[in-house]
Amino acid sequence: MARTPEISRRALLRGAAAVAGGTVAGLSTAAPALAGPAGFPSYRYLRDAFAGPLRYNPTGEFIFPCVRGVYDKISNRLGRYYLYYGPHDAPGGICLAYADRLEGPYTEYPGNPVVDRQLPGGVQVSHVASPHVVWDAPTRQFYLYFHGENHTTRVARSTDGVHFTDETPILSTRLVPNTTETSYARVFEHPVAGKGNRYVMVFMAVHTVGPGTRKIFWGWSPDGWSGWQFSPTPLVSPTPDGCVDISAPHLLTRNGTAYLAYHGNTGNMYLTEVGNNFDREVHLGVFHRPIASDNGRTASPAFGTDGGVQYMLYEAGPRLDARICIARAV
Repeated sequence: MARTPEISRRALLRGAAAVAGGTVAGLSTAAPALAGPAGFPSYRYLRDAFAGPLRYNPTGEFIFPCVRGVYDKISNRLGRYYLYYGPHDAPGGICLAYADRLEGPYTEYPGNPVVDRQLPGGVQVSHVASPHVVWDAPTRQFYLYFHGENHTTRVARSTDGVHFTDETPILSTRLVPNTTETSYARVFEHPVAGKGNRYVMVFMAVHTVGPGTRKIFWGWSPDGWSGWQFSPTPLVSPTPDGCVDISAPHLLTRNGTAYLAYHGNTGNMYLTEVGNNFDREVHLGVFHRPIASDNGRTASPAFGTDGGVQYMLYEAGPRLDARICIARAV
């Protein structure tokens, strides 16, 4: 794959004081710059996603937020916005919460988890985690992507965003050479020239070829459900960001081109331009840094707009001990 030169714009800062899970009062007193790399807004912490303890919380951590507006898609909805999330460690579980405003706070769905580790055909995995949901307009269904085990990404479907069926594996390490994990996938409608696709998938893979270990790979599909193909080479590598591991990419478009926002093992989020045809790798540096209440790490960004206001939902805290927070563009 042809690559353009990388831009080094790194400033690796880390938040300090530790705050355990639960609601964190107040906003950061730090005044961030109004513009980040490529003119994206900066985001300031607004609140934790949940105002109180969760009924389903088997491991004391919950990660990988994905928020979807459902107000124009289904009737008899629980709220205008559905937030999908879950713990990672066993038993895991794909969970749902809802709110009438994207900024929350969110109410836990009482029937969580909506997908558990007992899969069709009597298959049980140690855990299921990292949900990402898209609305497929042609079929009027929600597609849910998640992993279980870490080497296999699956898709399920639903007409109401709550009850999912037909869990089907679509990605595994056998489809991407020199990998031992393929997970934390997000899927977007984004045609790429010459691929005959409507959807792309971006995901983390543990790559056995250095330098770096966890890298971002990608794939494409004509319909989001079947016909997936995957590139054998990394789309984004961690070394230019001063990292060993990067993960949980989210596709963003702006300035007539495409970018990935993702987190690294430093605790920062980063931004890299990949181009509309995923043929570039221009590292633009730090996209978002932790504040004190993030306990040294911000990760797994997801984005949305409500009433013209831009928001970012993200994980805060150490891996496997994180909570979900909401930040607002400033």
